[in-house]
Amino acid sequence: MTTIWDPVRVGRMTLKHRLAMSPLTRSRALADGTPGPLAAEYYAQRASLGLLITEGTQPSEDGQGFPNSPGIHTEAHVAGWRKVAEAVHAKGGHLFIQLMHAGRTSHPANTPHGRQAVAPSAIAPNVELYTPSGMLPVPVPRALTQVELLATVSDFRRAAAMAVEAGADGVEIHGANGYLIQQFLAPNANTRMDNYGGSIPNRIRFAMEVAAAVSAEIGADRTAIRLSPGSRLGGIDEGEHYGDVYRHLVGELAKLDLAYLHLAHGGDESLLKDIRAIWRGILLVNRINRPIDAVGKDIEAGLADMAPIGRWALANPDAVDRLRAGEPMNEADQGTFYGGGAEGYTDYPRLTTSNVAARVA
Repeated sequence: MTTIWDPVRVGRMTLKHRLAMSPLTRSRALADGTPGPLAAEYYAQRASLGLLITEGTQPSEDGQGFPNSPGIHTEAHVAGWRKVAEAVHAKGGHLFIQLMHAGRTSHPANTPHGRQAVAPSAIAPNVELYTPSGMLPVPVPRALTQVELLATVSDFRRAAAMAVEAGADGVEIHGANGYLIQQFLAPNANTRMDNYGGSIPNRIRFAMEVAAAVSAEIGADRTAIRLSPGSRLGGIDEGEHYGDVYRHLVGELAKLDLAYLHLAHGGDESLLKDIRAIWRGILLVNRINRPIDAVGKDIEAGLADMAPIGRWALANPDAVDRLRAGEPMNEADQGTFYGGGAEGYTDYPRLTTSNVAARVA
């Protein structure tokens, strides 16, 4: 039986175990999108997780959704991420930068350029978003033209090249959680009448074009993608037949031989089994609100190859050691998730010999 402690080959990487760090928005970048001064320390602290998937990182100015989220589309961004990659590699870890275009899940107040958000169609998500002025309704976005869609694919391609230039081991394309790529998949966000809307092959077209462009630029073995079938984040409603969309999409993605597929799994067990059968490569499965003692169950059952962890990684720079030793985890402080400095970012305590001795006594 395979467990989380068995080694695994992922793309060009050989990992000592099957844990990974999930992407976690922290909103601590500088105003221009350069990773903040503590980012290298934060990620390096968690290098023992082996594969670190960074927070969502915009591939262009129009891709930004949240205040102080990082980018990877300027030379300053490359220099900032290079410090992170070097720090992670020095600790024996690997770094995939997640490329996230927020699409309509944005607000002009959250971006330096203050422009209207872009999306498949001019449909507001009917949700609120955090801004420097507090929670505000997300405005109606502007529909991308076909020329702009091609330019957006090029933005992803260029961002991937810049990520590798910065020293990252690869990139994860964010096709989940209600952001731009998933907006194309959902009928309530995509009402286009051209070859990017309507039928399933049309609705998956943008996702496939991005994945193909990125893998052609940096290599399929350095390219991954994240999906969240059935997720309703960001006002998304994929309809009752969303499983058909994902079966088709995963089948087409499988032809690209990417480094891995990362599923944010919402509980559709039948679809997970189908995807496992379709996707013969490395599969990461992140179950929503999974308890820490169940983190390896999908691997043991043959439903996944790796188990990414989110909040547990955020609050425990030594999560691997704690899991191996059966020691309790720090609880994450939700009040310090987004923005701020070291508090709740780089100051979570590690296990010490005295910690363990005190519990045994």
